[in-house]
Amino acid sequence: MLDIKRIRENPDIIKAAMKSRNMDLDGVIDELIAVDLKRRETGAIVDGIKAEQNQASKDIPRVKKEGGDVSAVMARMKELADKAKALGAQESELEQRQQELLYQIPNAPHGSVPTGTDESQNVEVRRVGEPQSFPFEPLPHWEIGRNLNILDPETAAKVTGARFHFYRGLGARLERAIINFYLDTHTSNGYTEILPPFVANRASMTATGQLPKFEEDAFKLSEGEYFLIPTAEVPVTNMHRDEIIDGGRLPLCYAAYSACFRAEAGSAGRDTRGLIRQHQFNKVELVKFASPETSYDELEKLTGDAERVLKALGLPYRVVCLCSGDMGFSSAKTYDIEVWMPSYNRYLEISSCSNFEDFQARRGKIRYRAKEGDKPALVHTLNGSGVAIGRTVAAIIENYQNGDGSVTVPEALRPYMGCDRITI
Repeated sequence: MLDIKRIRENPDIIKAAMKSRNMDLDGVIDELIAVDLKRRETGAIVDGIKAEQNQASKDIPRVKKEGGDVSAVMARMKELADKAKALGAQESELEQRQQELLYQIPNAPHGSVPTGTDESQNVEVRRVGEPQSFPFEPLPHWEIGRNLNILDPETAAKVTGARFHFYRGLGARLERAIINFYLDTHTSNGYTEILPPFVANRASMTATGQLPKFEEDAFKLSEGEYFLIPTAEVPVTNMHRDEIIDGGRLPLCYAAYSACFRAEAGSAGRDTRGLIRQHQFNKVELVKFASPETSYDELEKLTGDAERVLKALGLPYRVVCLCSGDMGFSSAKTYDIEVWMPSYNRYLEISSCSNFEDFQARRGKIRYRAKEGDKPALVHTLNGSGVAIGRTVAAIIENYQNGDGSVTVPEALRPYMGCDRITI
């Protein structure tokens, strides 16, 4: 969440930042400032009462020693205690309301983020590779997968429901091969491999920004206190919740495989066929903890690390900088990597790399100490898909399809697959 001091001192700037995100939060910000002022005023009164209580506590033994009557002092002590209790309850209510309001406000876009209302105003940064021209009519990956008997959504629909898949034979091996290839590539590039829990508690989901705003998109367990994770970002970022990291260890770089679970509550009718928008999918996530001074350099490196695996697979892609109106709730700046999909005849997101600055760290109380004796400061958190596995399978099937219905296995995956072609 944003720093209340930043909002208090720059309300017009924050309001303008929210409008650049297509959000009119003037009322929320005005209420927040009013609640914050009332909370601070109430806190000051409580502090004054405590000071008076402390003085009275010192006066009682002195008055007794002098043989005086302490009944008036005792009566005043009770009056102060009752008043402090009532004001303390009021202060707690104001703190709770302040937190609720802060949770409604997304991150403010970084100054380098292009202003825009939707994805049409995202800015292309670069393209890598050229989409090939097929000497035949290319098929979508779901048809190729069905013809090769490697993708089976029909059985998954019977067993579970829509937007789930069974992978069969070389389809299952291809998914596993990509996971291993991605992890091997990233760990050889300085990332520490993590295999996290696939379930997170409410505090963890709140720290990374999924809750409370996006609760309807999450799969809840145990009456909503536990959630199937939407991304490994959640458990990996929360590894350091409520901790102070030694600044000499920064940046911390983690690569984590996980299954991911999303209800996709707001995406009815979108990408209902194939592997693009599933309720359950696999992903390798890259997570970084960096100092504020270096976090934007780390964002560029993180994006390059996600690109590295797509280059190795020979998949055409482009990188776009998201405009203010298309960014995620917690992000200050995001690059999307979009892979070319012949069946869509366009580029499709396969990775999203973001710098959250201290937005998540403030929620999760994740701090670092630059050097011994320094006051702890909030760390900057970053994450990016390194990359989505199901979408990689779809991109390989479509970009490496052959006229005879087979799919060529990219050279980088052949040691993991044990074959160079997927055939009927």
